[in-house]
Amino acid sequence: MTAKRELLPLSTGVSLETAIVYPPPRSHPTKIVFCLHPWSWLGGCMDDPVIQSIVKLFARHDHYVVCYNSRGVGKSTGYPSFTGRQEGEDLQALVQQFLQQESDITAVTIVGYSYGSLIATLHPALTSVKTSYVLLSYPLSPRGLLTLFHSRIYPTALDNLLCQSHANVLVIYGEQDNFTSRAKYDVWARSLRKTSEGKAKLEVVSVAEADHFWRSSSARTTLKQTLENWLCTVYA
Repeated sequence: MTAKRELLPLSTGVSLETAIVYPPPRSHPTKIVFCLHPWSWLGGCMDDPVIQSIVKLFARHDHYVVCYNSRGVGKSTGYPSFTGRQEGEDLQALVQQFLQQESDITAVTIVGYSYGSLIATLHPALTSVKTSYVLLSYPLSPRGLLTLFHSRIYPTALDNLLCQSHANVLVIYGEQDNFTSRAKYDVWARSLRKTSEGKAKLEVVSVAEADHFWRSSSARTTLKQTLENWLCTVYA
């Protein structure tokens, strides 16, 4: 697997450092995934090992895989925001840019890990292509601190996604998460299921042995299996 690295100018005025994995042409690729890394203020970047494991998995399933450093990270220009609004705008611009370049795309998946899962929810479900979301280790308890207490934006955005019948959402969290208790996650999961009932397709998976960083080999194996199984259902 070889990723092409480049600095990609966007209509939002910043240039993002991207690493793009292109599937073999013989596979007639029609799917693309965008991978969003954890909070940059604590060192999050596209080279995060959890993100890279997800990149490899989707690449094996013949996706275009777009991994990038958000504004102000690595070689990306601009400055990181505290609210995440600008990062959400960058994501929307990036997705639209690729859809214009690759006219055969019929399915878009947005994978956000930790803080990246907050930004992922700011991207609306598209009506022109199948749109799916993977929210991994959603930072439920520290959400306010990560967004300068503009946290109401994010549950509203997620609720809006779950009310869209054409959206497909997978939520994965570890029961040993370092920042959010299992009890709080479980209550949240029940509220998500209630919101999505009869609307978006939602799957919530809790992983008993996983913490926020997915450090144990058993947790990483379960994560891989969960994503593999989910991909089979998404494109069934």
